[in-house]
Amino acid sequence: MNSVFSFFIAIILSQGAQYSVYLINRDWSNMMGHLTIPIFTGFFVLTFFVLTQRIVADLITLERGLQIIATGDLDYRVSLHRKDELGRVALNINLMAERLQQQMNKEREAEKSKMEWITGISHDLRTPLTSIIGYIELLRNNLFQSKDEYKRFLQNTYNKAVHLKSMLDDLFEYTRLSSNETSLELKHVDVNKLLEQLLFEFEPIAHENTISIVKKIESSPLFTFVDSEKIARAIDNLLMNALKYSSKPGTVSINLNSNESNIMITIENKGKPLTLEQEMKLFDRFYKVDHARSTEGIQTGAGLGLSIARNIIELHGGSLKLHHHDGNFEFCLTLPLILESKPLASKNMLWKTPL
Repeated sequence: MNSVFSFFIAIILSQGAQYSVYLINRDWSNMMGHLTIPIFTGFFVLTFFVLTQRIVADLITLERGLQIIATGDLDYRVSLHRKDELGRVALNINLMAERLQQQMNKEREAEKSKMEWITGISHDLRTPLTSIIGYIELLRNNLFQSKDEYKRFLQNTYNKAVHLKSMLDDLFEYTRLSSNETSLELKHVDVNKLLEQLLFEFEPIAHENTISIVKKIESSPLFTFVDSEKIARAIDNLLMNALKYSSKPGTVSINLNSNESNIMITIENKGKPLTLEQEMKLFDRFYKVDHARSTEGIQTGAGLGLSIARNIIELHGGSLKLHHHDGNFEFCLTLPLILESKPLASKNMLWKTPL
């Protein structure tokens, strides 16, 4: 476009110059006829340079901006305010730098999270393993005073080994749930019966820890498609979390109800209040608040229980939320409801879905 403008401007200026010379001195006009092309060329070059000078300067600005960004300064933004093609190029360069910066920040956060993950594993696995080695060393060197002490050392070693296995199981389960693809073996399950079975196994443990169980469960069957083993793991994690962090003696309330589209399980307990920051991090992997909530001697896990529970529930298309106020903890688990009267395509299928 600039070359077209320069062409017409050069014609006008060259013709204007010839006409001006003709008016001043007609004898010179003949000589000017031989200089038409050089004059036109000169005017064309001059006008083209004037018109493209700003474009060249903006191109230099773009080139310098790309060089600065290429050196790694992703905070730099090209300062070019135009509404034409060059303006769009500058906008895209700035967008590119912003996305690269976001990607690098994301990678740094991932690397930091990975290191914290490794540190958390190392710390949580080392504690029971150190105890196991200590007790085995005592037994190996016969450093016990009586048969009762021998049995106590042996029982403590067994308890620590079981604790270590439990943490390794949690770690393995979390790793599987966090992989790119997780398989669910979906079956037509009555959540009512599943919850009753879990509470039947949970009640003796609760009573041993001076915890009373209050149940409010619908009597009618509540069917849905779930992986019963994984859902049982999620509910069990929530029950054990309530047991560990309840004030003792205390009460854990379990409610099961439904509406037209969802099954809701609520597990409620009272314990020491959390700060807002602790509440926001409660579902993070390896996050534990044992310094604020006493477990009354119950062995703590690796800080993966709630994270595993939420992953399992969300994998089933449900949700897991915490409502906390002044030490009252209410975990609300929601699953999609499938009415028994609806036709079922299959009662046993394999569903693969990304997390």
